[in-house]
Amino acid sequence: MSERIHFIGVGGSGMSAVARLIAARGYEVSGTNLTETAYFQALRDAGMDVRLGHDASVVDGAAAVVVSTAVRETNVELTRARELGIPVWHRSEGLVRALEGQRLVAVAGSHGKTTTSAMVAHALHRSGIDAGFAVGARVFGIEGAVAGGYAGSAGISVLEADESDGSFLRYRPEVAILLNIEPDHLDFHGTVENLHRAFADFAAQSRTIVACVDDAVVKGLAEEARARGARVLTYGTSEGADARVTQDDIVRDGVTYPLAVSAPGAHNRLNATAAWLAAVEMGADPESAAAAFATFGGTGRRYQLRGEAAGVRVIDDYAHHPTEVAALLRAARDGGVGRMVVLFQPALFTRTQTHAEGFGRALSVADADVILAPVHGDREDPIPGVSSRSIADHAVMPEGSTLTLAEDLEDAARLAADAARAGDTVLTVGSGTVTLAADWILARLAERDADA
Repeated sequence: MSERIHFIGVGGSGMSAVARLIAARGYEVSGTNLTETAYFQALRDAGMDVRLGHDASVVDGAAAVVVSTAVRETNVELTRARELGIPVWHRSEGLVRALEGQRLVAVAGSHGKTTTSAMVAHALHRSGIDAGFAVGARVFGIEGAVAGGYAGSAGISVLEADESDGSFLRYRPEVAILLNIEPDHLDFHGTVENLHRAFADFAAQSRTIVACVDDAVVKGLAEEARARGARVLTYGTSEGADARVTQDDIVRDGVTYPLAVSAPGAHNRLNATAAWLAAVEMGADPESAAAAFATFGGTGRRYQLRGEAAGVRVIDDYAHHPTEVAALLRAARDGGVGRMVVLFQPALFTRTQTHAEGFGRALSVADADVILAPVHGDREDPIPGVSSRSIADHAVMPEGSTLTLAEDLEDAARLAADAARAGDTVLTVGSGTVTLAADWILARLAERDADA
């Protein structure tokens, strides 16, 4: 009988991917979660022993217990594991064990990690390389993937490297991608300087660094790495980039490769270029890899069309930092979505406190109704004086746009549905439970349409 590895909070996007890869290594997997998420359902449908609710007894007999940063020390299963002396692995340690012996591409950055990781995997697959991956969302279009995890057979894996708790320093990738770096997760890193050094240390552990020179911080780290003799491949819109991206092409070493990206926005052309460089480094044919992005199916909660009712489209997106929110709304507008109804749920009190002004600016868009749900605290306790109103106080809505504070998420969904008219687009935005609101909005719209 194989050893059993138990996952606490297995229904999260990152945890479910690691569980899938651990199972592919021949371990028995069990797991618990408080809610029945889509990731939880995918694991259950794949035949894994996953259960709702936490119970101390389920860890008995486990060879190891895997946790994420979100699992508190007071969790009854974690307490039981420590009492029994069962090894406790952070999610990243579980991933290292699952990918032992693999050639790795690791994608790091403040924004775009999930999409870019999935793009690398897609480009490799379209080039005939059956790469595995561990991505913090469902990856569409790769047969056999369960949630965000896929084992593959090529001995190559792509992983989303998380800087929020420093766990990306566990990885020793063959290729490290640096997308962008902005102040975030300072509750862990303490200072911006510490955050920058963590990214530099992450990159230094790789054979090749793929770096975006459009980002000033990444450009500086790339220049430092090059001065030390590291192999660095740069990309961006500037002439000096090793791979220069335009509206329609990637240009490298005087050769032009047509670039059509299914995901909207200039930021996704940059993401695709980073993915292309990494895929080529891992053996993909340059032309096949560049052509792959036109058929990229996207990932869960990254500009994901959840449905349409009463002539209203509902799009769900994980954007949870001011830069991401601004890029999302700009891409949506450029994509011709028409009038927008934006339901935004801030995630984490520390992030809301740090970025309230930035969120207020990002949400101050024309021809839109903005609804702010209460802060989703997740693993944090509330901070006095910090709430969604902190964001609203910094918003300056153009004439014809509105901003409303909701009492709770259900109230926010009701307000969003009632504000939407045929031809509008509703966007549910944030990294917390706001994704649930997409279905509630669609149901309310459908009910309104039936009564019309």
